[in-house]
Amino acid sequence: MCLSKGLGAPVGSVVICPAGLEGDVREWRRRLGGGMRQAGVLAAAGLYALRHHVTRLAEDHRRAAELAARLADVAPDQVDPDQVETNMVLVEVSDAARSIEQAAAAGVLIGATGPTTLRLVTHLDLDDAATRRAGAVLATLLRAEPDRP
Repeated sequence: MCLSKGLGAPVGSVVICPAGLEGDVREWRRRLGGGMRQAGVLAAAGLYALRHHVTRLAEDHRRAAELAARLADVAPDQVDPDQVETNMVLVEVSDAARSIEQAAAAGVLIGATGPTTLRLVTHLDLDDAATRRAGAVLATLLRAEPDRP
């Protein structure tokens, strides 16, 4: 589980494994670049996130659902609100890189999971007003999508 997405920790993750595999998990963590000298400071941030931000995740999930519904009103063939179960919304577009650039020019930062799939994430730094603004910007971009009926 990633602690930085949704919980607001700067970095970190939690791995759960069956008893007896801890050594293997630690070895793989090191192999994949997970060893750090100042890990205690970052672990403290992760613990803070777990202790203070878990209950507010429901707000992010609600905002993501509302954002998906708004975008589906504009482009039902590009957004499926029924697929939104967490704080992430996937949007199909003709060119993700172009959409990311256009959204950034309007002050909305988004990412992609592929050449035609945008990944929108609500998180603790976004309130209702910011989510509505992002929805307005993205709705405008979706209306201008090439090949829209």
